[in-house]
Amino acid sequence: MAEISKRRRIWGWWFFDWASQPYHTLLVTFVFGPYFAGVAAEYYATAGMDAEAAAAQAQTVWANCLTITGLIIAFGAPLLGAMADVSGRRIPWIVAFSVMYAVGSAALWFTLPDGSNMWLMLSAFGLGFVGAEYALIFINSQLPDLGDDNEVGEISGSGFAFGYFGGLISLAIMLALFVEQPNGRTLIGMEPLFGLDAGAREGTRFVGPFTAGWFILFMVPYFLWVRDDPAADKKGSVSEALRLLGKSVAALRHRVSLASYLGSSMFYRDALNGLYSFGGVYARLVLEWDLIKIGVFGIISVLASAVFAWIGGKLDRKFGPKPVILTAIWVLILVCTTIVSMDRTQIFGIALPQGSGLPDMVFFGCGILIGGMGGILQSASRSLMVRHTDPAAPVESFGLYGLSGRATAFAAPLMIGIATTATGSARLGVSPIVGLFILGLFLMRWVKPEGDQSR
Repeated sequence: MAEISKRRRIWGWWFFDWASQPYHTLLVTFVFGPYFAGVAAEYYATAGMDAEAAAAQAQTVWANCLTITGLIIAFGAPLLGAMADVSGRRIPWIVAFSVMYAVGSAALWFTLPDGSNMWLMLSAFGLGFVGAEYALIFINSQLPDLGDDNEVGEISGSGFAFGYFGGLISLAIMLALFVEQPNGRTLIGMEPLFGLDAGAREGTRFVGPFTAGWFILFMVPYFLWVRDDPAADKKGSVSEALRLLGKSVAALRHRVSLASYLGSSMFYRDALNGLYSFGGVYARLVLEWDLIKIGVFGIISVLASAVFAWIGGKLDRKFGPKPVILTAIWVLILVCTTIVSMDRTQIFGIALPQGSGLPDMVFFGCGILIGGMGGILQSASRSLMVRHTDPAAPVESFGLYGLSGRATAFAAPLMIGIATTATGSARLGVSPIVGLFILGLFLMRWVKPEGDQSR
């Protein structure tokens, strides 16, 4: 078999970001998440709740789903990474989790507008989400093989930028051809493609099969151009994986920078995921946007993510990932404070005229910053992890990174669910995100900018 060039391997690796990004863009944030929130809110309103209580209950249900999937990912991520290291193989794991991704997302077609099967659909969503997150652990672990320490930041940033453009294009296609406005027409004024029934919300529900098909199609370059190292293929066992994992966790006490970084990223990445998971839901429940408006907001946000991720990769190469991460966190803290402090009637306690469009404009601006800083934060975080990665066990190291990003993945949705229930407000319910960003910022004090690779 002909040797695959480094450039082609990098492009193949980038195609995972392109293929998988729609799960986050279309399902978690801008189409299915808000659609589900609206379905759930209407379901609870029909059951007799007032509008604000129904919205709060819908947000709580969504939070509970993300809490459970977060727990599953948190417990499984480090063991799976260790298993891959003792066996030396990554591609078979990526194939298995890709199947979960495709099956879970495709099943969302069956989400009924009356909310009667919403728990079944949340289970399908969770299956696909777990598959996407587990696959990402193994994809991230391949980054150290693609370049040296000076190159991986730019490679990572360009990969995220490429992925965000994939998310942008997929979102534009869904809005233009499938997602119905209240008048039954799509964004460009046509009926949903393929004769889908707008009254049954089939255009919006098609987001599930569309996401699955997109992933299957664009994973082809990845599987063609990215290979496991044949020399690394060896036998392994669960007990051996557990011993390796225990050894790695125990070693953290001797690596202050790595331990601090894993702790910091545990909080700030969870906060970022909370923003992504509840941003569209907030727009639907608090600002009362329809899916088309949320989708346009998503296009602007994702475009900002792509552009800023590419810029962030350049800044990472020039200044290193740590200062880039710190700047992004500070901006996101300010953005979150603004979001929590406004609704349709006021901003920071200042009353607005009835029907004011200022909250919409402010939230659009916040969306640009969330997308942009989020893209930079994810890219630079992956780069900083490479500087802390043991070259002898990259998958297991990124398993710990996956654990740090998912060990408290349940915490943000759980805290949001509790805060929403306690306040009875979908707006105030997202306030715990600010505290998570602040904790992440505090722990970055002990992280070495150059890392502390164990060699």
